[in-house]
Amino acid sequence: MEQSSKQPENATSRRSFLRTGVAVGAATVGAGLLSNGLPAFAEKERHNVTRGDVAILRFLAAAEILESDLWQQYNELGGVQDGEVPGGSGSKPYTAALQKLDADMPQYIHDNTDDEISHATFINAVLTSIGADPVNLDKFRTLPSSKATGAQQIGRLTNLMQLSVDTSWWTRYRSSTKNPDFGDTFDQAIPGLNTGKFPAIPRDDNDLNPADHLQAIANTAGFHFGFIEQGGTSIYPSLAQRVTNPVVLRILLSIGPTETMHFQVWHDKAGNAPPVTDPTNGLKFPDLNAAPFDGEEFNTNLIMPEPTIFLDRKFPVCSIIPPTQTQGAAMAVAKAFTDDGLFIGQSPEFFAAVTQLAAEADAAQRQG
Repeated sequence: MEQSSKQPENATSRRSFLRTGVAVGAATVGAGLLSNGLPAFAEKERHNVTRGDVAILRFLAAAEILESDLWQQYNELGGVQDGEVPGGSGSKPYTAALQKLDADMPQYIHDNTDDEISHATFINAVLTSIGADPVNLDKFRTLPSSKATGAQQIGRLTNLMQLSVDTSWWTRYRSSTKNPDFGDTFDQAIPGLNTGKFPAIPRDDNDLNPADHLQAIANTAGFHFGFIEQGGTSIYPSLAQRVTNPVVLRILLSIGPTETMHFQVWHDKAGNAPPVTDPTNGLKFPDLNAAPFDGEEFNTNLIMPEPTIFLDRKFPVCSIIPPTQTQGAAMAVAKAFTDDGLFIGQSPEFFAAVTQLAAEADAAQRQG
């Protein structure tokens, strides 16, 4: 994911909006208690929570809320609908197309959804426990739902029906000579998917046919899963470098690896996407194991990160999950999600809120 350190020019007006429009504005960091009355932090640790730490937690809470929203949409149509994850009744044709990537896709989608909901809920509870405002984006749940049978008809934060999915993550982890932290760029695994606007869920029941069209939608979802979770894989270690409080650091170091586990699953499953060309729009999913793609940049069984350059080119190569550059990391995530099409249809106020949250997280500085 490209990194950017550019700060918003109209930060003052956005900060003013946040104080009145969303529960993410400045707050006193105090000696809060969890609802069960147990101290969330030891006395010394409570007093060591900086405004930067709070800004980082707020941004991550917002990111997890947005992820929860998109994953819930996937689960309503293609996951396991039960009491753990709210809503939806499933779409059998869409689920069957997803299962071409793996028979267990519904369970994986369900569990990823459950995890993201738990992350958002937990981080907001921590914010409350230290006397900071939790993040609430409910006023921005204005985007339409899929009209396909199985989807809830409620307002959404994210749009899964006009995506431009960046699939360069596929080649990034296969390179032994490049690293995005050095400014390197990477080929797209599915070039067409990054240049158009494609649905990753059926927009309505008309999208259930023809079969190749529905499979292309499921394949789009498969690569989108990897795109979303590689973002989470990088943002936690990137922002952890700016944290001061040891408990806040522990939170980031404990949640981050779950995002990596998600990514590893989706990296593997995307490689099972069957070759297909969508007859309605020409979107092509090639066989990544056949010429001209049959090399180390594309082969589907090469899902372990290839050792590559890290920190300085003078060092030996090392297997890592890049990027981990901290400068502009939060803003890079906000930009990547925007470029992905997730926020198509959202209001200017929404973009101002997300931009300000990202800018404040990127401005955090490790103290001491």
